[in-house]
Amino acid sequence: MSMQNKTCALLNFGSFYRTSIFILMDKELNCDFYFGNKTRTPIKKMDYKVLRNFQREFKYLRIFGKFNWLRGTTSLLFKDYDIYILTGEAYCLSNWLILIYSRIFNKKVFLWTHGWYGRERGIAKYIKKFFFGLSSGLFLYGDYSKSLLLSEGFKENKLIPIYNSLDYQKHLNVRKSLTKTLIYKDKFKNDFPTLIYVGRIQKSKRIDLIFQALKKLKENDITPNFVLVGNIIDDYLLEKMVNDLEIVNQVWFYGACYEQEKLGELFYNAIVCISPGNVGLTAIHSLSFGTPVITHNNFKYQGPEFEAIVEGETGSLFEENNIDDLVKKIKQYIDLSEVQRDLIRKESYRIIDERYNPYLQIKIMKRAVLT
Repeated sequence: MSMQNKTCALLNFGSFYRTSIFILMDKELNCDFYFGNKTRTPIKKMDYKVLRNFQREFKYLRIFGKFNWLRGTTSLLFKDYDIYILTGEAYCLSNWLILIYSRIFNKKVFLWTHGWYGRERGIAKYIKKFFFGLSSGLFLYGDYSKSLLLSEGFKENKLIPIYNSLDYQKHLNVRKSLTKTLIYKDKFKNDFPTLIYVGRIQKSKRIDLIFQALKKLKENDITPNFVLVGNIIDDYLLEKMVNDLEIVNQVWFYGACYEQEKLGELFYNAIVCISPGNVGLTAIHSLSFGTPVITHNNFKYQGPEFEAIVEGETGSLFEENNIDDLVKKIKQYIDLSEVQRDLIRKESYRIIDERYNPYLQIKIMKRAVLT
């Protein structure tokens, strides 16, 4: 298949964090872009003007229950596309139409999807399997999903992990200038190690477990600082909890921050990033600036980026909802020597440079799409 073949990328939303990979697809896949107009969670939208081949944004129409239709997508069937890249959303009925049409007319369709979680049940499981089975291949966020799909009977040549990425080039530039600063000493007026969380602040992230862990550590005369960076999406009285647990002096509600230079400083000067609920791109963000990550070990309820966490090398996994085990993991990072921290930092950089970046993603995509 030559570069003259035309690719249509029809995706649920133009997420800002994906700008780098979309730009590479725009340049290297002869790819027209169409986006839906919303997501289930609040995510910043990219500037479509940076894409040479952006075509238009479609609106979602709710059909019934979870099922929806992306208005206007029928017109894409009559354009000269040989390849489609779709969001792997089985509840989007217009995606089914493109899949069936492409089967009939011998066109390729790749679904960009989380794939399999391991918690699929009942009729929804069989709908998802049939939906995936109609495609030419699945662009997956990780190897865990691939292993589950193999156990469900999918052929290995259809399962294509492309992982995930942020603004790798920007982070790389920031990384080169990172150094130890007094940002936490100036704020907390002490030299104690600092823990960090960066991302949307939601109940599912279980920030309350960090606060309870801080209380337990304090009872053992260990008083690390903790900085919480991000917008509060679910207000479940976190500040009241901090007061009730008597850890006010240890916690900094930093608020939202989108400046990568500042985020780099915050990450780099912290000893570990903690996301006690599911972890997603926060793991990639943290490792990009050399900071290990702690999250829980129940993979069925994890984001695919948990795979970047290698025990003792780029972070740790604690038993889900077990505060004592979380405390144990935190203490391990408090006790690290500077030599050990440097080794973890180098390993964190390595996994980002080798796997979680848009250059690897486009390389894998091209190999799948253009052969």
